[in-house]
Amino acid sequence: MIDRRKFLKASGVGLALPLLESMSPAWAKDAVAPKRAVFLCTTLGLHAPALFPKKTGADYELTDYLGLLKEHRKDFTLFSGLSHPGQGGEHQCEMTWLSAAPNPGMDGFRNSISIDQYAAAKLGYVTRFPSVSLSSDTPKSQSYTSSGVMIPAEYRPSRMFAKMFLQGKPEEVARQKQKLIDGRSILDELMGQTKALLKTATAADRERLQEYFDSVRTAEKDLAEAQAWLGRPKPEVKAAQPKDIYDKTDLIGRIKLLLNLVPLIVQTDSSRVISIVIQNNHGIPQVAGVDSEHHNLSHHGRDPKRIEQLLKIERAIVGCFGDFLAQMKTKHEAGGTLLDNTLTLFGSNLGNASAHDPRNNPILLAGGGLKHGRYLAHNTKSNTPLCNLFVHMLNQMGLETESFASSTGELKL
Repeated sequence: MIDRRKFLKASGVGLALPLLESMSPAWAKDAVAPKRAVFLCTTLGLHAPALFPKKTGADYELTDYLGLLKEHRKDFTLFSGLSHPGQGGEHQCEMTWLSAAPNPGMDGFRNSISIDQYAAAKLGYVTRFPSVSLSSDTPKSQSYTSSGVMIPAEYRPSRMFAKMFLQGKPEEVARQKQKLIDGRSILDELMGQTKALLKTATAADRERLQEYFDSVRTAEKDLAEAQAWLGRPKPEVKAAQPKDIYDKTDLIGRIKLLLNLVPLIVQTDSSRVISIVIQNNHGIPQVAGVDSEHHNLSHHGRDPKRIEQLLKIERAIVGCFGDFLAQMKTKHEAGGTLLDNTLTLFGSNLGNASAHDPRNNPILLAGGGLKHGRYLAHNTKSNTPLCNLFVHMLNQMGLETESFASSTGELKL
């Protein structure tokens, strides 16, 4: 049997090993699995009448969409009346669903750090990948750095699987290592050049330069950590590398491939923060009974025939979420299941996609060891900041936080 504490002490590194059956019973009995967070956004909304019940609390009635999740009723909490203030209209609020930066799309707009990147920065390199950003369609993500720079999403599951679990050839590893060394050299040179500017800089410029130095130091640390991880073996999984679906009209197939990666990622402790964005702007989705584009149907204008087709697409998406919850519940680790230790936020940046209304976001929070099973309705005219729930998620992960972006407090369950 393997004693994990002795292994970590002997290895000299603070690696978070996956919870292996071969670990000693004493360790397994005392083990506390790490807390993680998954953020899943469907950017074209969820039809509110098919989601929200009329009755609040624990004995809410099952609506169209909630009926698809009835076996998981005790595993999630449904919220209404949550949103980010100052989001305006159109689809620009897609980029700020995880950051809450106001006035997206306006002249001079600059995004702020997204909740996933905030959590990843707090956690540091305790895992090979501090965060993972995935997309069903393009490299466009909802993950942004503190400088407002978008972190590209991986939209090909096969490539993400390879990065996570396939050992590269020696020459590939060598090339990657050299890239990291070159990156550190460039940062060293930049730091030397900019330090010379301090001699003639104004007070305001010195403040800006100090911010720049801090970002360079962070980048240097990240490169050093990435280089250290490069020399460590990747975890082995029994799953086969997925085959990418290149037909973008197969929206549901592409979503399923992405969600199938998540249990592998968290069970091997390859990352503890994952964001997934569901986009569909390419053709008619392959859903039975649908003959129009998803985006066009989301602008239904209350046309019953268009709503009928929209519901078919959204039922399929909600069904994917239900399948994901089932997967996470069947995989066990110390102290419970993967879902017990993974806070999973599912929702949208639009409350009413037909009107481009970013208020009253549909929000479901599942897992994480919280007491679920209720529908909590907040004021639909004066919304509670969604960031209040973000603060609660961060604190539940052990990342003590009093505020984030537009939060006004902590929304506890």
